[in-house]
Amino acid sequence: MKKLTLIIAALALLVSGCCNKDASTSSASNGTNENTKEATTMNTTMQDLLTRRSVRSYTDEVPPREVIEEICKAGTYAPTGMNRQAPIIIAVTNREVRDRLSKLNAAVFGPDNDMDPFYGAPVVLVVLADTTAAMTWKEDGSLVMGNLLNAAHAKGLGSCWIHRAKEVFATDEGKAILAGLGIDTEKYVGIGNCILGYVNGDYPEAKPRKENYVYWIE
Repeated sequence: MKKLTLIIAALALLVSGCCNKDASTSSASNGTNENTKEATTMNTTMQDLLTRRSVRSYTDEVPPREVIEEICKAGTYAPTGMNRQAPIIIAVTNREVRDRLSKLNAAVFGPDNDMDPFYGAPVVLVVLADTTAAMTWKEDGSLVMGNLLNAAHAKGLGSCWIHRAKEVFATDEGKAILAGLGIDTEKYVGIGNCILGYVNGDYPEAKPRKENYVYWIE
């Protein structure tokens, strides 16, 4: 009987050791998987930042609403001075309004200019900022623009920063568009237009970076 008890105890220790080993292995495996996942995410983020280009040729196809919403969400998470979140984003997918903005933008060059400053892109994300919210409203709006551009690339879309939002929304017609959305035209100033859509043709290649882009103090 005593011999049988010893055998059972030995088996119990053996099973316990195996379980602990499996648990330890599982824990180590999960840690490795998490590290691999983080490294993959970081590599993807860096790749997106390094490969994004300004696109100036688009198809007419409008990206899905949920994709545009994700890009806008990325814009809302840009850092802002004291987190006062001075910027706002107007997502324009309506073709008529998009074309009105295009004409107003082109008119900054002259009344008879019939070019399309949006290069055929079907979506325009207009960024404005509340000048009374923070001293950093221009910088805040620029960071939002940067997030939008990079997020668009991460979602497989082309994008480009188009200027003259300030001039467009200083016009009576531009102010009317803002007023129609309940936006205070006395506070908000245009920062930029992030045009986006599906790339028409080849994706632009990166040009060489200039020398002495980074200076070190060590």
